[in-house]
Order: sequence, then C-alpha cells, then structure tokens
Amino acid sequence: MPKILIIEDEAAIRRVLVKILSEENDTYQVDEAEDGLVGIEKIKKDDYDLILCDIKMPKMDGVEVLEAVKKIKPEIPIVMISGHGDLDTAVNTMRLGAFDYISKPPDLNRLLNTVRNALDRKELVVENKLLKKKVGKNFEMIGESDAISHIKDIIEKVAHTDARVLITGSNGTGKELVAHWLHQKSERVKAPMIEVNCAAIPSELIESELFGHVKGAFTSAVKDRAGKFEAANGGTIFLDEIGDMSLPAQAKVLRALQESRIQRVGSDKDIKVDVRIIAATNKDLKKEIEAGKFREDLYHRLAVILIQVPALNDRREDIPLLIKHFAEKIATEQGTAVKVFSEKAIKMLQEYDWTGNIRELRNVVERLIILGGAEVSETDVSLFASK
Repeated sequence: MPKILIIEDEAAIRRVLVKILSEENDTYQVDEAEDGLVGIEKIKKDDYDLILCDIKMPKMDGVEVLEAVKKIKPEIPIVMISGHGDLDTAVNTMRLGAFDYISKPPDLNRLLNTVRNALDRKELVVENKLLKKKVGKNFEMIGESDAISHIKDIIEKVAHTDARVLITGSNGTGKELVAHWLHQKSERVKAPMIEVNCAAIPSELIESELFGHVKGAFTSAVKDRAGKFEAANGGTIFLDEIGDMSLPAQAKVLRALQESRIQRVGSDKDIKVDVRIIAATNKDLKKEIEAGKFREDLYHRLAVILIQVPALNDRREDIPLLIKHFAEKIATEQGTAVKVFSEKAIKMLQEYDWTGNIRELRNVVERLIILGGAEVSETDVSLFASK
C-alpha cells in the first residue's frame, strides 16, 4: 500500500489533497504534517513512497525540506506545491531534485497523474536498487583464505581509481569475478561494463568488434556499427583472454590506451572514448612476449596493477564456504530446500585435485545435490564426484 505524506501548513489545502487522494484510490495511505519540521520528523521515523510538500511554510520552508530529504532518504520522490507567486521557486526545486510541482488550487487530473507517475518512479528506483544488490551479490567473492583476502584488499584500494588492471590465473579460477568486483566497487558502476572474450572472436573480426566499422569497410559491412569501446564509454571494458588477441588489434588497443581515442575500421576519424580497461589471461604474457606473440609495450600499459588469482588447490580452506555458497545458490535456482553436505563429504572434496578450479567444483556440487541423498554423504562423493 503506497504511503503518501502531505506537508502543508494550510489545513484547508491539506483536507482537499487528502480527500482527492483517498477518493481516487482507497489503497493510498495518506499522512499529514502541518509544517516542515513535523514532516522531517515523520520522514525519519516512517517509510513513505511519496511526499507532497508546500513551498512557503513557517519554521522550515519547502526548499529546506527538499534538501533535507535528499540527504536522508534520496529515493523518495517529492512533489512541490506552489502558490502563484512561487512558480519560479518551484521550477528551481526541480533542479534540486524535486520530481515535479503542482499549483494551488490543485487541478484534479494534474495532481492524480503526477502522483501516479511519481509512485511509478519510486517503484522503478526500488527495483533498480534490488537488481543492483542482486547483481553485486552474484559477483561476491567467496573465501577467507590469505590469497583471497589479499585480492579483496587490492580491490578495495584500486577499485575507485582508473588504474588499469591485469588479472592472471588458470581457467575457472574466477578472473571474471574479480573484474566484476572491480567495476561494481568503482566510480563507474552506473555506466556499463562491456565484456569481450578475445579468444572467442576470429582474429579478422576482433578489430571490428572492439572499435566498430563504417559502411563498406569490408564485404559484410552494410552499415556503420559502433564497437565495444564506444559501448563502454564512461564505464569499463573487460578484455578477457587478451593473450589470444592478434598483434594488429593489440596495436590499436595500445593507441586507445595512450590517446583515449579510437578509429572505426575503414575510417580515419578519431572518436574520443573514456573507458577503464581491465584485462585477463590464462597465459604467461612474458613468455608470449619472448615468442613475439604479445607486445611488450601493451603489457606494460595493461599491467599497472597485477592480480594473480590462485588455483583452487592453493586455497583448499575456502572449499567448505564455496560448497555452502553453491548449495544455497543452486537451491534458489531450482526452488528446492538447501542440501547439507556432511563433514566427511566436505573433507573428501577438499582433498580432490581441482584441475578445473571453481567452475569444476560448482559442477560437482550441483551433480551431488541432484544425485545424492537428503544429506550429501562421503558415499555420494565416492559415487558421483569422480572425474
């Protein structure tokens, strides 16, 4: 049930607003405050979905109320109520964050439309917050080992900067997870994070994928197309498996890093981009440099901050936490109760040789949940967790 607070010093206006809202929708719960100070106290103690606030009031005017609410509960939309002489001030409140304003005496249709739109906006804001929280949780790093604690410390220090990061580690260790955590904790979180799997794109198409192309640049280029760098403008681009990128593409990435400019394939026009680059690889890039397969100057540009993600075999103490995490996540996905793993089953899994790392462990946990008993036992592990 939407809760609406009316802050208005004129009792007659308050009664009109309450009557209109109550008759329009009996699900609206309408509360009243006779001045700004009372209104602020109510807002601190209760959760409102919308505030209607007069501009000219004793003790604390509407502009002061607006500024205070934006500090304590910025997600609440505020509609200002303006008298004829307050219109200029009402317009200025929009710049301060007010959702809209209505004039006195309130027009019925204008008021109801504004209220509905503001409540829809509040619902959207709440949904976005929940979605961001869910996304952030999906990329949560699980583990308390020294190796994972060290990575978390680096992320906390580096995330808010624009420093380029090179993440290394074997397949399945969670390099993508580290990249997402860096972005989620950065100042660029409101902008997109664009992922590019350099190993999955044919070498002849990688430049077009990264930088875009103009119509006629090659046979299948039937129209202009923006690349991943432009899509990530203002945010982060994650170049996964960068060790598989072709040398010509490496040269263009290097230029983008040096000049913050790109050129679409087939064009000589510079396009300015503002992106943070995070790269990852499962290869030893220093050996690739010696073999002439990777540019040394690009390596030094990318490796401002180096993060080595350990293999699961090197952080076995995290396996009980990971099993619990995966069991809860799989139960949520399947809509079932969370299965418990016996201590002996967990101990057996800790002793396995996890060549596939976290990805392999997750698959094994899911297999055991599907095929194992009510409590996953060491017998289940012996039967179903074999390689």
